[in-house]
Amino acid sequence: MTPHNSLRSLIGSVLFAVCYGILTGFTGLLAPLVAWMLPKKWRQPVLNVHNHILLFLFRVICGVKVEIIGREHLPEGRAVVLASNHQSEWETYLLQVLKTPISTVLKKELLSIPFFGWGLRMVQPIAIDRAKKAGALKQILKQGKERLKDGRSVLIFPEGTRTPPGSERAFNKGAAMLAASAQAPILPLVHNAGHVWPGRTWRRYPGTITVVIGPLIEVDGKDTGQIHEEMETWMRAAMRQHP
Repeated sequence: MTPHNSLRSLIGSVLFAVCYGILTGFTGLLAPLVAWMLPKKWRQPVLNVHNHILLFLFRVICGVKVEIIGREHLPEGRAVVLASNHQSEWETYLLQVLKTPISTVLKKELLSIPFFGWGLRMVQPIAIDRAKKAGALKQILKQGKERLKDGRSVLIFPEGTRTPPGSERAFNKGAAMLAASAQAPILPLVHNAGHVWPGRTWRRYPGTITVVIGPLIEVDGKDTGQIHEEMETWMRAAMRQHP
């Protein structure tokens, strides 16, 4: 693996940051026009063009390989509650194209970021106020059920915030509660993208990202506690197997 302090990683980080800024700015300016002109069902495919380009540039410029294990578990034409660990921005882009259409549960402040937030609004996110936990949970359950009924999957990060590789954070029960309430299966997924696209820094590093997609967790006959335990047990084991 190329050392983190190598000239290769530095040049790749700078070049990718420039491309990232230009691409995001262009998409952000175009997003309001697209949202106004196109019906909802076409907004995600349009935004996914941005996501595909960004993921391609990241692989090529920064020297990153992506290995996806368990693609056979992706259900075709079935909306799910997708539960993923959260280490960086990278997975937010990948998961938009891996299981589409999808709405992400996120903090409402992200929608106010110029350009980035404008594009994000196109894909019907569930934007919550994390300071108001009770209200946020009610919003996730209400809007999440609406999205699932409309055929959109819902992406939830049970850790609630970005967690560095090798660290563990308590999982909240939002994903299990939504799955039980909507009678929709959970699709668990883990990855280790934080090694090459860490949070809170502009540096990017060469390496390999491993994504592991687990089998669907059906909810029939199970309560929230059982669903949550099954989801967390699989995710914790997979995260330790692919640190």
